[in-house]
Amino acid sequence: MKEISKVAVQAYLDKFLNKSVYIHLETTTGSYSAHKDEKNMTVVAFIRNAKVTYHQAKITGNGPYRVGLKLEDGWIYAEGLTDWTQAADQQLLLAGHNGEGQLAIALQISEIPFGEIKGVEETEK
Repeated sequence: MKEISKVAVQAYLDKFLNKSVYIHLETTTGSYSAHKDEKNMTVVAFIRNAKVTYHQAKITGNGPYRVGLKLEDGWIYAEGLTDWTQAADQQLLLAGHNGEGQLAIALQISEIPFGEIKGVEETEK
């Protein structure tokens, strides 16, 4: 993965406008710190292969970044993104890593369900 370029990521987000795509959204905020201090609360959210169509996409911020995807009846929103890559022509992978390099958030968009693309690695954890 490489550091986010807003222009490059926005162009890639726009490739998926008005298409039926699969979303993987995962946060692991707190899960790395719980083992260091039992008082820390572990907070995790995980959505995989949710099929959506978004009509507007925007990346904002100066790093870490935010991405919002406007659906017909709502939004998908991810904040804290730092890195990106395109795993295949039909896949965009965005991630946010904390100061220790650990994954805190992942937003992935694909025209093919995740887990069905041969040779593409799963989200790094």
